[in-house]
Amino acid sequence: MNPEFVVGDIDVAEICIVSFFLFFAGLVFYLRREDRREGYLLEADSTGAIEAVGANWHPTPKTFILPHGGGVVYKPNDDRDRRELKARRIAVWPGAPIEPVGDPMQAEVGPGSYAMRSDKPDVTMDGRNRIVPMRLSHGFEVSPRDPDPRGMPVVAARGGVAGVVRELWVDQAEMLIRYLEVELAADIAPGGRRVLVPMTMAEVQGRRAIKVAAVTAQQFAGVPTTASPESITRLEEEKVCAYFGAGYLYATPDRLEPLL
Repeated sequence: MNPEFVVGDIDVAEICIVSFFLFFAGLVFYLRREDRREGYLLEADSTGAIEAVGANWHPTPKTFILPHGGGVVYKPNDDRDRRELKARRIAVWPGAPIEPVGDPMQAEVGPGSYAMRSDKPDVTMDGRNRIVPMRLSHGFEVSPRDPDPRGMPVVAARGGVAGVVRELWVDQAEMLIRYLEVELAADIAPGGRRVLVPMTMAEVQGRRAIKVAAVTAQQFAGVPTTASPESITRLEEEKVCAYFGAGYLYATPDRLEPLL
């Protein structure tokens, strides 16, 4: 008997190939179940009805213990986004576009949408607030070889001046400037109100000014503020970035028009 054959005409190579395909099929099944921990069950686009899927295609709930006393979460769970949709569908067929209802900058749809993250500040590995004003950071400063945005005017879309940069907010984990703290001009928000501008949506124009093309000067008055002047929560980050994101499409009527 040929030693390469195990039983009858079944040899070692055939067993290896079949074993590989069985393992690979099991791996795909496992991964497809695991990737359904968030965002599922699916909702029908036109009716909002929950998609009916067999129980075997969804994983059993898993417990995640958050660091630094952040609590416990379970995934998957039955949490749904209960926020009112401030938009209307322009057609009845699935996948039809939606358009904002009311002030598009406040509709929280399209580029202005955001996730309901935890309303607590993100923290570093050692438990410190991750994003803080530079005055509260540990050893952060602006290199004398680079422009210091503090004191520079903020020029908005259409050329209006929204205010002056008063402080920089830094990411103590990534060692980056995350936000510019802008004191708004008196004609926009009396009383020296301050708002945060994402650094990724600002352009430092040499040592002369900061350009923020996302919104107009008057729209700076609508930027969401933080509950604390010394920290920003994950949810507040979402809202601030979403507001400026909305401006790229909704700030002026001409931005809604097609290019061709």
